[in-house]
Parts: sequence; C-alpha cells; structure tokens
Amino acid sequence: MTNPDTTNPDTTNAGATNAGGTNAGAVNGATMKPAALFDVSGKTVVVTGGSRGIGLMIARGFAESGATVVISSRKADACRQAAEELSASGGTCIAHPADLSTPDGIASLVERVREISPRIDVLVNNAGATWGAPIDEFPDSAFDKVFDVNVKAVFALTQRLLPELRAASREGDPARVINIGSVDGMTVSASDNFSYGASKAAVHMLTRKLAAVTAADGITVNAIAPGPFPSKMMAYALDDPELRSGVLQRIPLGRTGTPEDAAGTAIFLASRAGAYLTGVVIPVDGGLTGAR
Repeated sequence: MTNPDTTNPDTTNAGATNAGGTNAGAVNGATMKPAALFDVSGKTVVVTGGSRGIGLMIARGFAESGATVVISSRKADACRQAAEELSASGGTCIAHPADLSTPDGIASLVERVREISPRIDVLVNNAGATWGAPIDEFPDSAFDKVFDVNVKAVFALTQRLLPELRAASREGDPARVINIGSVDGMTVSASDNFSYGASKAAVHMLTRKLAAVTAADGITVNAIAPGPFPSKMMAYALDDPELRSGVLQRIPLGRTGTPEDAAGTAIFLASRAGAYLTGVVIPVDGGLTGAR
C-alpha cells in the first residue's frame, strides 16, 4: 500500500476521489490486508443443518475463524455432538436441535437464537431434504417434504430473524444471509430427484428476490450452489467406485469439493471481502456448470 503522505505516480492520491466517485482515503492499509478483508471473528452466525455435510464444513470454518456459531439439525444427538466437537477444537458453538420442516421447529430455533444474541450477523440456510424415485413412482408427498425444508423454511427463518439481522447491519458491513442451493437447480441432474432440483432452482430465485427486498435494510442475500461434495446426500454415488469415477469425469477440475471450498466461500460472503455482493448465486462445483 502507498504511504498516504506520498504520491505514487502509478496510484491515486489517498485524499482524492477516484473515477467511480469513491474517496480513495476510505481504502486504507488495514482494511486491504487479507486478515482484515476475510475477518469474521466476533460475528454471530446461525447455520441450519449444521451437524453434518456442507453445513458442518461451514460451521467449522466460522467457529475456527473466531465466530460464535449456533447450529441446528433435526437429530438432537448429532447436533450436540457436532457442537461439542467444534467447541473442543477451540471454537464457540451452540447446538439447538430443531425440525425446520414444521412451524414449531422454526419458532423454537428463532426463540433460542434470540436468547443467545440480539443480533445475527450471518444466517446460513443450509438444512435440506431430498427424494429420489422414478417418475412413474414419484409421490406427491415428496414435493411437500422437500419444498417444506428447502424453500419454505428458508423464507420463514429469514423472515422471522429480520429484526436481528437488521440490528447487526453496519455501514460497510451489512448483515448476511447465505442460502445453500445446488448445481441441480442450475442444470438438469441425471438423478430422479424431481422435487429436489426444482426446490433448489426456487432457492436461487428466492435468494434474488430477498436480496432486492432487504438491500435497503443493510442485508445482503446470496446463495452457494455446491457441486459434488462428500456428504450423506452424495454417498450413494461417491461411495461406489464406478459411480464416483463417472461423477469425477464430469467435473473439469477432476475432484469433489472439500471443507475448505465450502467454508471459504461462505466466509468470503460473510466478510468485508464479500460486502458488495447481493443477489448472486455462486457455483462451487469445480467447473461443472461453468466450464463445460
């Protein structure tokens, strides 16, 4: 960074206004350092479906980066075990089991979150459900189950936590909502997951609509669309050598996602580095949707 008292012929004077109308003095050495750009320490983060899979990867990333993390999941034992594990590794993680497919479950989580903090810096809507069956056998109930968790719960939880999100927003540091979509909401899946793919496409559009509505409140809303990651949902394919090989062949980078890929994207969106993004769906898929 240039010393603000010295004019560098290749840079803008620190006290001047650049062509975009931004005062260059607002960008100083402290905020441009990576440690500051990606700092999420001290933030309060809620991660639904945080006891396993991508939710656990994201929760771990925030906890190990100094945030206070509240995780929820339907299975109480798994939720508490995950929170104990993350807390034991040096983070601060609080478990609250809740079935977000029901109004009572959503109300229970909202009540617990409000007991923990009057403000929520980051809400990660990750909890999800899927269903697979051939088209002739696919039941109506599979649409109800999947849409209740994947779409309705995302809206309901975001809506009910708006006061806490608004309270967390600061100039230059908006509150963040991060919805977990899927590449199956962007491309046609080879699986018989009719309701899942449709629900994730709905999540992506809901993300854009929420972003438009909440921007004036100082809240950004973005989505991550993961490709293949090691998880219970993908175990049927990744645990089978032949199916795994087929999956990897379709990914230009030739590998599945890692915890660092999931957590890194979420931390970017929740930090100063991602403060100017809203209404965006980011595929984290090794090029599956963008490089083919």
